[in-house]
Amino acid sequence: MKKKTKKIKIKKNKKRKLIKSPKKEAVSHKATQQEDKVVIKKIKKQPTQKRIYNINDYVVYPKHGVGKILSIEKAIIGDININFYKIFIEKDKLTLTIPINQQSNLRQISSINQINKCVSILKSKPKIKRTMWSRRSQEYEQKINSGKIYELAEVVKDLNKNSGALVDQSYSERQLFEKAYERLKSEFQVVLKVTPDEARKKMDKALGRNQNLEAV
Repeated sequence: MKKKTKKIKIKKNKKRKLIKSPKKEAVSHKATQQEDKVVIKKIKKQPTQKRIYNINDYVVYPKHGVGKILSIEKAIIGDININFYKIFIEKDKLTLTIPINQQSNLRQISSINQINKCVSILKSKPKIKRTMWSRRSQEYEQKINSGKIYELAEVVKDLNKNSGALVDQSYSERQLFEKAYERLKSEFQVVLKVTPDEARKKMDKALGRNQNLEAV
């Protein structure tokens, strides 16, 4: 009987040894997986290639509208070389300095197809919302400052003061309308290569403003 018990003990010890070995392998496997994950994260954080604009290119800066790149300059700030654009906003008579590595807010001007899409938006019926004006004005302001031309066209369409639904317009409504209207007009002018007056006429025709003025 003693011999049998010894054999059983030996078998148990062997099982314990077998159980311990895969744990070490699992730990080492996890360590290698963690190292792989760190490498993947570093790759994701690498900067992506951004569009390079040239001097005299027109761009859109969301908070100010269409601007023209006057120059591409360099500066040293704290032992760091920085390249930046000098952008002139004609409407505001303002010059902006935008670092090239922080140009995510900039976008190139729209195509003719996008302008045509905006014309069709201006021709459509305005959306009348029943929410309070304070909330709607915030939504309109966000759309204006988004830099997205379709959202800009929607604001112009919805706040068109000559539409039948918005005859009695408040001062703040007129301000938002004029702000969106001027920004959209400046992009129409640059893309279509027309004068400000010609861009205004094209927009007014789409909005039906010419018809209303003639009727008066």
